[in-house]
Amino acid sequence: MSSHSVPLHCPYCAGENLHPHGDRHGAWECRECLRAFTVGFIGLLNPAAATQRGNAQILPSGGLQ
Repeated sequence: MSSHSVPLHCPYCAGENLHPHGDRHGAWECRECLRAFTVGFIGLLNPAAATQRGNAQILPSGGLQ
């Protein structure tokens, strides 16, 4: 089992015909709308700041504040 998630839908057309794109990690192509896109992880949210929408900032430790 892979430790990485796979996108279930294209973020542009909501199509489900997705395939890995090239050798780049997290790159996908949608064969319904013919777009290529990447999926990546930014960091973790600080639970105290997560309740304040729009005020989250990236912390040096890799999390968000």
